[in-house]
Amino acid sequence: MHWIGAWIVFLIAAFVVVVLMTVLHRTPFGAVLHERIPDRPRRRLFIASVAFFLTFGGVRLLTYSIRHNIGPFHDVSMGGRHIHHLVWGILLLLAVGYGWLIDIGTGEGRSSVLMSRLMSLLYGAGAALTLDEFALWLNLRDVYWAREGRSSIDAVVLFGSLLAIGAWGAPLFTRRSRKRSSSRSSPSS
Repeated sequence: MHWIGAWIVFLIAAFVVVVLMTVLHRTPFGAVLHERIPDRPRRRLFIASVAFFLTFGGVRLLTYSIRHNIGPFHDVSMGGRHIHHLVWGILLLLAVGYGWLIDIGTGEGRSSVLMSRLMSLLYGAGAALTLDEFALWLNLRDVYWAREGRSSIDAVVLFGSLLAIGAWGAPLFTRRSRKRSSSRSSPSS
């Protein structure tokens, strides 16, 4: 059973989450984020998109390292069965979904900003781990490094774009439409 690589991945992921949460709560960036994106759902989208792209890059680097025997990393296997990283992504997505169902990190009731940010980070990471192996879902076999594996990249780009548009694009378009409407209402000379 190769669990050393899994523990290293877990420790790296935990470190990244701690660093990101520290940046969001202990530096001026958290206040700037709160000021620039006052809408809580858009802040969650922004944080999820950052976590999504960082996790995707990290997991691609990790799988490359495993494939080329770089470092102490190995596939996680149990009883001779390879455990793909989409399993960890699905588990994260289920945990975050359940947390949001019971209003953890949603902004409702006594839900804290800290939990909102943590749930958003975990959602982005879970989505990246899952969609990075989209080709496995589609082909029902491991085609990660084969030509068919390209569909995973396509899925990541599409979903990552959706997260980014929701976080960055919507406020951009909203500001522009307000500017247009105020310029239309001003009397022309």
